[in-house]
Amino acid sequence: MTPIATIDLDRWREGGESAAGVLRDVDAGLRRAGFLLVRGHGVPHGLPDRLRVAARRFFALPPEVKQRYAVSVGGRGWIGPGMEANGYAEGTVTPPDLKETFAVGADTRTGDPLVDRVWFLDNVWPDEVGELRELFVAYTDAVRVLSDELLALFAATLDLPHNPFEHLASRPTWTCNINRYPPLTEIGPPEPGQFRIGPHTDFGTVTVLDRQPGAGGLQVYTDDGGWADAPYDPSAVTVNIGDLLSYWSGHRWPAGRHRVLPPQAAAPDEDLVSLIYFYELDHDARVTPLDPPIGRVAGLEPVISAEFLRTRLDAITMG
Repeated sequence: MTPIATIDLDRWREGGESAAGVLRDVDAGLRRAGFLLVRGHGVPHGLPDRLRVAARRFFALPPEVKQRYAVSVGGRGWIGPGMEANGYAEGTVTPPDLKETFAVGADTRTGDPLVDRVWFLDNVWPDEVGELRELFVAYTDAVRVLSDELLALFAATLDLPHNPFEHLASRPTWTCNINRYPPLTEIGPPEPGQFRIGPHTDFGTVTVLDRQPGAGGLQVYTDDGGWADAPYDPSAVTVNIGDLLSYWSGHRWPAGRHRVLPPQAAAPDEDLVSLIYFYELDHDARVTPLDPPIGRVAGLEPVISAEFLRTRLDAITMG
C-alpha cells in the first residue's frame, strides 16, 4: 500500500459525485504525504519524452561547452555538479547532490529592476541544441495551466467560497529544472550521506514532476511509514505541495518531504532524467494562512511569497 493517492482530473471536471470523491481523495492524500499522482493532467502526450531527448543532447556536450551556460542555483542555464545540496534546507550538512541541471524560469517582467533581476531573469538557450527552447516553452506553458488548475482544485477541496489563487498568481514566479542523475559508472561511489537529491521539502505552492523510475529513484517520507519508494504511473504526473502552500493551509497539509536515492550498485548504468516544475505565486503575493478548523495551527502570520522563498533558496546553495 502507498500513502500517495491517485486522482483523475477528468473526474473532477465532470462535477457531481465524481468530483466530490476526488476532493475527498485529495484531502486525505495530502494530509498523509503531501503527494498525489495526477491523471488527466492535460500535458500533451509525448512532449515530455521529446524534451528529455533534447535535454540529453545538451547534457552530452563537453563540459567546456556547457560551461558557457553555467549559472549558480536560482539562475537560468546549466547548474553543474557540486552546486547544490538540498539537505541543507532541513539544516542537515550533506555532500553535494549527485546531479546536473538545466533550468529556465518565468520572464514576465514587472518593470522593477530590483525584482526582475532576482525573479524574472533572461532564460539562456544553448545554440548547440536548437530544439530545446521550443520544447521547453511548450512544456512549461502546459504545466503552468495544470498548476493553476491544481491550485483551484485545492481551494475547492477545502470548500472555500472562492479560489484565492486567482488573485495571487497573475504574474507568478516559477522555475522548471531538467535534472540529469548520472550513472554510477560515470561518477563513482557516492560519499556517505550523499544522494542524487538530499532529503527536503520544496519551497513553493505545487511541484509537478515527470520522472523516470529507477533503482536510485524517488522516495517519499511519511510519519507513519518512514521512507518508501514512490509509486510510478506512466499515465500520471507526480505532484507534491511545497512549504508555501503548506503554510497557507495552516499546516493541514504537510509539504511533501522526499529525496532521490544515489545511484545503486545493482544498477550501475542507470542514467535518469526528470522534469521538475516548481510553481509559486506572484512575487509580492501576500499569503494569509487558514485558521482552524480548516487549518491545524492558529495565529500564523501572513507572509510575502518572494521573502518566504528567498531564505530557502539561499540555504541550499553550496558556497
